[in-house]
Amino acid sequence: MDYLPIEQYGLIGDLHTAALVGQNGSIDWLCLPTFDSPSVFAAILDHAKGGRFRIAPADDEVSGKQFYWPETNVLVTRFLAASGAVELVDFMPLGEAQVEKRHHEIIRQVHAVRGEVAMRMECRPAFNYARDPHETHLLSGGAHFHSASASLGLATGVPLELLADGVTARFTLREGESAVFVLRKVTPGEEGDVLSTDQAEVAFRQTVEFWRAWMARCKYQGRWREIVHRSLLCLKLLTFEPTGAIVAAPTASLPEGIGGVRNWDYRYTWIRDSAFTIYALLRVGYHEEATRYMQFLKSLSMEGGPGPGGLLQIMYGIDGRRTLTEETLDHLEGYRGSRPVRVGNAAYGQLQIDIYGELLDSIYLYDKHGVPISYELWLTVRTLADWVAANWDMPDEGIWESRGGRRHYVYSRLMCWVALDRAVRLARKRSLPADVAGWARTRDAIFEQIMTRGWSEVQRAFVQSYGSESLDAANLMMSLTLFLSPMDPRLLGTLEATMRPPHAGGLLSNSLVFRYDAALGTDGLHGDEGTFNMCTFWLVEALTRAGRYDRKRLDQARLMFERMLGFANHLGLYAEETGARGEALGNFPQAFTHLALVSAAFNLDRALSG
Repeated sequence: MDYLPIEQYGLIGDLHTAALVGQNGSIDWLCLPTFDSPSVFAAILDHAKGGRFRIAPADDEVSGKQFYWPETNVLVTRFLAASGAVELVDFMPLGEAQVEKRHHEIIRQVHAVRGEVAMRMECRPAFNYARDPHETHLLSGGAHFHSASASLGLATGVPLELLADGVTARFTLREGESAVFVLRKVTPGEEGDVLSTDQAEVAFRQTVEFWRAWMARCKYQGRWREIVHRSLLCLKLLTFEPTGAIVAAPTASLPEGIGGVRNWDYRYTWIRDSAFTIYALLRVGYHEEATRYMQFLKSLSMEGGPGPGGLLQIMYGIDGRRTLTEETLDHLEGYRGSRPVRVGNAAYGQLQIDIYGELLDSIYLYDKHGVPISYELWLTVRTLADWVAANWDMPDEGIWESRGGRRHYVYSRLMCWVALDRAVRLARKRSLPADVAGWARTRDAIFEQIMTRGWSEVQRAFVQSYGSESLDAANLMMSLTLFLSPMDPRLLGTLEATMRPPHAGGLLSNSLVFRYDAALGTDGLHGDEGTFNMCTFWLVEALTRAGRYDRKRLDQARLMFERMLGFANHLGLYAEETGARGEALGNFPQAFTHLALVSAAFNLDRALSG
């Protein structure tokens, strides 16, 4: 079995972990019991060794489609064969269904809806990223798989047969018949529960009710409601319920370029995502989720001591842990031969001073649109602002986590300006004690430096770093953070330069935006990459803000946004990047992309209506 395109997967989850389910009925990625646990299925990183759990018609000559049950994260894969049709319903129980079980499990229901279809199931776990061998034991109601690191139970009423590394089954379903398979983590000696068709149906209905009740809280009623709702459902799936953290993506090491080395582990939470998360959730009515995430950010800011090179790290584990040691898994070939396969992320030790701006902006937004912050949180804000005021002029690795050495990145300076600007605004609005005059002087000095050293007369645009002539899509945030008027000639010049094609020194190709020119080699890595999806949504929002004063730019923003919607997969999900043929690249699905989509849709809809 060859690799599926990344865009041919859907996602299910239970707010602790998530699984990728292919259009061919195969679960090719699952980590248990949490997002950042070692994988038990990782065929997406090595189709031979990685392990999978597939249910599909025995006849490979079938067509199919995949869709979500409306307003939920319950995934349906429909197979159409000459002899009949079956539907595979995949979900992880939530709501009352999860409370009753008190453990994480995947329920897979197969229904014959027409005719008669011969089916095939194979379950081949590969524990600890396919490093730990396991034993398989058949039971009266399924099978157990035991390794040194973990154990899984597969419960089903379908007779199973042993394989060298798992189990298989062949069965036939006639119209109206069903089969149920339940996979969950077990302890050695524990018996698996075989769910009846009726019991599985009850769990299905309870899970559907959970998702629909959650979706009913959304206040977004504007244009593009369906894709915004799907983005929000995806973001909820990427939430780690015990802490409120949101993972950047549920996968590790999916390549930004096929066969390349830009393969990273995104199963952690980035401080950088914070302002977009708070803004998007509050704007569409999810105050509870915004509050949980704010509490998580507060705990990171106030506990644990300084990070590498500063008071904060750029990323943390979903439980708040600070050490995310990176290692390569040389025994895995990587998605379509893209090596190395990495788990953990060494960037946690980088210095990226832009994160202070993103964090303080998120606190400012929460204070403005959510709940006024406490005195204790203000003390943390004051400490962070004082640190920025003293350290803003240092070179760093920048927003894109360069492995080519530290530079004076314009975006990093911009976010230092944001950090002090938001601290000043908070202090003045709430009359909070602080060196407001000192912060304001430093903020103004940063502004002047950006305007003199960050501006290129050659490009007629702001550039990536001081002394360079390279463009950087991150500078589109100047408009989004209110650094300059959206109609300022320098900001409009940066927009125009960004929208030139790459061969003319720009970053725009087919309405899609590259984050920077990777061919210049300034990031210390080899190989190409695709366009960066969240940067396209940033450009849409920057054009939207200018479009409030220039209808032509607003029309540009709408056209670009609606073109970008065409690059979502069949379920409305986006990976980190889009390749030259429209294929998904990078970890999938990516939270930041969906956050940027929600923000762009909200502001574009408001501008078009206003």
